[in-house]
Amino acid sequence: MTVSEPDLNITLGVEEEFFLVDPDTRDLEPDPNPGIFEACERNRGPHTVAHEVLRTQIETSTRVCGSVAEACEAVREIRSVVIEAAAEHGVAVLAASTHPFAEWESQLITPRERYQRFVVTFQESVRQLLVGGMHIHAGFGDPDSRIRVMTAMRQYLPLFHALSTSSPFHGGRETGYKSYRLNIMGVLPRTSLPGPLSSRAEYEGLLATYQRMRFIQSGSELWWDIRPSQHFPTVEIRICDVCPRLDDVASIVALYASLVRRLSRLDSAGLLPPDPPTEFIAENRWLAQRYGVLAFFGDVHGTEGRVDIEDYATRLVEDLAEDAHELGCERELGHVLSIVREGSGADRQLDHFRLRRLEGDSKQEALRAVVDLVISETRGGVGADG
Repeated sequence: MTVSEPDLNITLGVEEEFFLVDPDTRDLEPDPNPGIFEACERNRGPHTVAHEVLRTQIETSTRVCGSVAEACEAVREIRSVVIEAAAEHGVAVLAASTHPFAEWESQLITPRERYQRFVVTFQESVRQLLVGGMHIHAGFGDPDSRIRVMTAMRQYLPLFHALSTSSPFHGGRETGYKSYRLNIMGVLPRTSLPGPLSSRAEYEGLLATYQRMRFIQSGSELWWDIRPSQHFPTVEIRICDVCPRLDDVASIVALYASLVRRLSRLDSAGLLPPDPPTEFIAENRWLAQRYGVLAFFGDVHGTEGRVDIEDYATRLVEDLAEDAHELGCERELGHVLSIVREGSGADRQLDHFRLRRLEGDSKQEALRAVVDLVISETRGGVGADG
């Protein structure tokens, strides 16, 4: 099938939320030295660094990038800034969506009006929100096409999540999930999957209704797995865990950019595939959350009952070959299959924990070893001493 080619330029930006860790205890640093943020501010260049809900977290946002390669280099740059700033103040940086054994009761809320308002409204749900995520922005098309592509992108969200899973532990326990982060996030309203939307006007009408009912102040409080950005002409995918390894980040950025390009071309030709029921996408989302890259997804379009994630990912990578070529990210897209075959950050954490236990470590020693593993992977490839 020949698909018509719209005038398509894609811009990209990546946000990541990190934990700050005491390298001696391997526990979280509940009240980090403000000098860390000051150093980041001095050295951030065109990127941004900000506080998060909990003081032990730090959020980064890359500059606006014109290619996958540029976005990946931008992630490396800002990670290096944060790691170096933290190291100057005796702290390490952890790129995972939960800390293996930290206690939420020991954490402190950042003293900002927005976060304090969230605590008053959501109470224990926010105080327990000891999680971080990775968000990727893609700028493309016009407002209506962005909404249509966002809706079409929903069926692929479980794969994005499976590839990024990095939160198998919580409170010192193996949770049985490759991503426990979504369990914690799910207690808040306006999380999970958005319903299907067909135009910007339909989205604006929904947003206006939320505001009329005084449920939210702005679209930034719609914490969906994917959403239109409140401030930029982008669609922001938010379902991903934080990836310790830069290669995995690059792969997921490449997958998102390639899918945006493919779906935009299909949209331009009026050939977007039928939208599967939200309920079935949600089932696959749970399978990704539970099993990660070992999931068998429901076949939402075909006649098979379930499909192995490797078969599913292989077909998708093949379908996206032309778009990845045009975007110059064939190698990064191909790494999707390496993650499926070799495991995500969650798999490496679990393997390391179980190996250390077999070698005689106590449970707490093994958990601290997992922290060391993730800190090492976070430093890898950024050119920082950490």
